[in-house]
Amino acid sequence: MLTLLLFISFVILIFLGIPVAFSLGISSFIYLIAADIPLGIAAQKMFSGIDSFVLICIPGFVLAGNLMNTGGITRKIIEFSNAVLGFIRGGLGMANVAASMLFAGISGTALADTASVGGILIPAMIEEGYEPDFSAAVTASSSTVGPIIPPSLPMIIAGTLTGLSVGKLFLAGALPGMLLGFSLMGLSYFISRKRNHPKGERQTLGFIWKTFRGAFWAIFMTFLILFGILGGVFTPTEASIIAVLYAIFVGKYVYKELQFNQIPKVMIDSLRMTAAIMVLVGFANLFAWIMASEQIPQMIAETILSISTNKIIVILMINILLLFVGMFMETIAALVILFPVLLPVATGVGMDPLQFGVMAVLNLVIGLTTPPVGVCLFVAAGISKISLLQASKAILPFLAVSLVVLMLVSYIPAISLFLPSLFGI
Repeated sequence: MLTLLLFISFVILIFLGIPVAFSLGISSFIYLIAADIPLGIAAQKMFSGIDSFVLICIPGFVLAGNLMNTGGITRKIIEFSNAVLGFIRGGLGMANVAASMLFAGISGTALADTASVGGILIPAMIEEGYEPDFSAAVTASSSTVGPIIPPSLPMIIAGTLTGLSVGKLFLAGALPGMLLGFSLMGLSYFISRKRNHPKGERQTLGFIWKTFRGAFWAIFMTFLILFGILGGVFTPTEASIIAVLYAIFVGKYVYKELQFNQIPKVMIDSLRMTAAIMVLVGFANLFAWIMASEQIPQMIAETILSISTNKIIVILMINILLLFVGMFMETIAALVILFPVLLPVATGVGMDPLQFGVMAVLNLVIGLTTPPVGVCLFVAAGISKISLLQASKAILPFLAVSLVVLMLVSYIPAISLFLPSLFGI
């Protein structure tokens, strides 16, 4: 009965429009009061959820991303992507996806990608003659690449929860992220050919090289972080600090667009974003503890395995569950609650933990582009000045392609495990 109260109160709060973090917290407190459990346990469980050395890297990566963005990196990435792809029919749409793939190395979050890249490219696409709904759809769908290609905040959370190597998860997500990005680019090209979208002029090699030099520093940042961690040069937490110093140096002395008097504001914005993430992780950990005390994880696992123990069926059911949850719940909260629950089920049928980590994150970020709580879709629709219904209809083909990539990642282990095995880790 108390478990039912927990879930009903959470669902009601979500539909009332209360943020997911506070919905998790309020519903948890309602349960604790109804169960006559001392409220002091809430503080203990929330603190234990964020008391992790690895999580210290989150404010570092958030700050590094904001510093690089303030330093003009978003515009440099877009210029390079458009220089390479702009001459193709619908090239600006493809450049949108390519920019998201490159921007992933800076932000690691889908929402930051949608707001930054979309804020520049959506108005440009509409001005060039692209439909507003297509512009919103391609921007929202391509933003899901960010949390897959390293560095990735959801991957950091997944590694923290289960003890999996964050570096290995980063590496495991690289190929799936690129596969998703190129698939979305292919769909964008197909739709553009069908709708006769505009194309730009072919640029000279000299101009392409010039724009590449501008975008190079963002690309190099990804390799610096990834191979520094994998090579044992520094930990993920140390990597985040190096990324901050790197972002300040590049923004101030290479691009010369970052001023020292801008840094305090960037730090305050980053602190707000980090605080929101940490509050979410804390409340989600409290919610997850309540679920564990009520043995909900065991019930979920037993329910799945009671239906079938066939690997193909079990993986399919896990995908359906994660996709459904991703439609309503924020990625990090869903990971904290469900990842430790479903990992033993997946590994029990022979799935590699790294592959499952990539599959779980991909599932949940796809939910960021689906109603009713698809925040990336909301942001893209707002920038495009169209209704959510229009954006939802336009994104359906992109969702279909994302789901195909998800199935490939789910059932072909090599897509996730090739790079970790290549590097012998």
